Amino acid sequence: MLLSQTQSPRYWTDRFQLESADVEHLVSHFLETERPLTNRELALSVIERRLRQESDKLRRLIERGQLFQPKQDYDIGQELIFPAFDFATGKVTARRDAVNPDDGAFQVITVQMDDSQHSVYELASGYQALHQLNIDLSGEGAIFQSETPEAIYAQYREPITDSIEARLVDEADMVYFGGRWFLKSLLVPVGIGEMHLAEAILDINNGGPVPTAQLVDEIELAKSAPQPIREFSLDVKMNSDERFDEVGPAGYIWWFLRRLEPVEVSKMPDRLVYSPIPYDRSLLTPELLSLEADLDDEYSDLPTVGDVNEATLTLIYPHRRSGTLPLTSRVGAMFPTANEALRIRVALVDGQNGNEFPGWVVRDKRYVVGLETLYRSYKLPVGAYVTVRRGDNPTQLVIDFRAHKPHSEYIRLITPANNHLTFSNHKRAIAAEYDAFLIVGAEDLEGVDNVAAAMLRDKRRNLPELMRDIMIELAKISQQDAVHAKTLYSAVNVVRRCPPGPIFSALVARPEFTHVAGPYWRVTTAGESQ
Repeated sequence: MLLSQTQSPRYWTDRFQLESADVEHLVSHFLETERPLTNRELALSVIERRLRQESDKLRRLIERGQLFQPKQDYDIGQELIFPAFDFATGKVTARRDAVNPDDGAFQVITVQMDDSQHSVYELASGYQALHQLNIDLSGEGAIFQSETPEAIYAQYREPITDSIEARLVDEADMVYFGGRWFLKSLLVPVGIGEMHLAEAILDINNGGPVPTAQLVDEIELAKSAPQPIREFSLDVKMNSDERFDEVGPAGYIWWFLRRLEPVEVSKMPDRLVYSPIPYDRSLLTPELLSLEADLDDEYSDLPTVGDVNEATLTLIYPHRRSGTLPLTSRVGAMFPTANEALRIRVALVDGQNGNEFPGWVVRDKRYVVGLETLYRSYKLPVGAYVTVRRGDNPTQLVIDFRAHKPHSEYIRLITPANNHLTFSNHKRAIAAEYDAFLIVGAEDLEGVDNVAAAMLRDKRRNLPELMRDIMIELAKISQQDAVHAKTLYSAVNVVRRCPPGPIFSALVARPEFTHVAGPYWRVTTAGESQ
């Protein structure tokens, strides 16, 4: 079997580039299919073309005797192609007789290659013995060893796709949207009138989301054109109009009126904003690392959990107050991704009663909008266990919690006082399971938020100072005069958004904190050293 050039890894990883002839081939492919095509579809078409071209070329070379085979005789000055040298070309410059005691007489030809070094090789000619380059031409299948386009794409997808995108993005007649390419010259005209109609349709539908197929039909856009071209033409036009936002998950194109989207979708709530704090991660003990993994803060950058159908997280104050859900390492993979959309519209389902309500995934900011009503309806506390399950389709997620009959329990209440926060234990009716180390409550939410904002404005109060102030207050309601690391994390996040890493690192590094036992810490007293 002859291993062709396209079967070499270097061909696809180092040398493959989309050529003008490939672009012309793709233009013809668009004309034939009359629909936008994905990178994968374009790549498979180009790969198939390259394989077919090479197959035809090699057959012609063999027929003309230009493909080097040791069993053939060659003359001085004859130009040949050498499969063993990655199909480089070379010219026969000399020949001489030779004898092998086992195989008999043959010739040795001297070949100068057409490479940059003008390499010179001596090769056997007229050599009738068994040799892997002596190809049997009797059967078509015996000549070429070739993988399928699908197999080649699966193995070299990234360099092939990169090359296609790099070339097509500079082609004046190519347009890309939603993971697909098409020809601008084949788009149907979409005027200002159609844009106004699209806005009106979305307005009637409470902003959306509305799929493109519905919009083109209601607008009656270019009814004689193929449906895929109608939809893609409208997609391209709406994508360039600031009134519209594409919010569909991967595989879906959905449109929404930007002015009717929740504010939290386009502007991250201030309570969720984390300004990264440098810290020495090597200081975290195995116990603190275990607590960090248990808390699963979305800013901890923990390894993402793969394909799961259900996962649980604990609700912290910033998300409870903002009505949002964090995209943590455990639940993030369950929420859909998108080809282009920065904001993804999803259907959330109340796991307690089955009612569906709208949600928005803001992946780049690591949160989901739309949980405020659910949190308030069930009076979920900070620290509540919230479960996320996959729904009936990829755009649907079930949000649930571990409910039980309400009963009174002692919890920590936050009270604003003189520009700082105090804590006290009070009985409150709770109807959901929660992490006792994380739970905090507040009756004067606006007062707490105002004090927290004032504390943040105090530039002298860095993270360790904030931790110290909070630990002093928390210790007052602790029998051990110590604070659990998880409780400190929860309380700090009432004032400023911060993952466990910087907090735990400061506990170990700073002299004002003393490790008591296990996960408990307290503020160092005067004259005490760690």
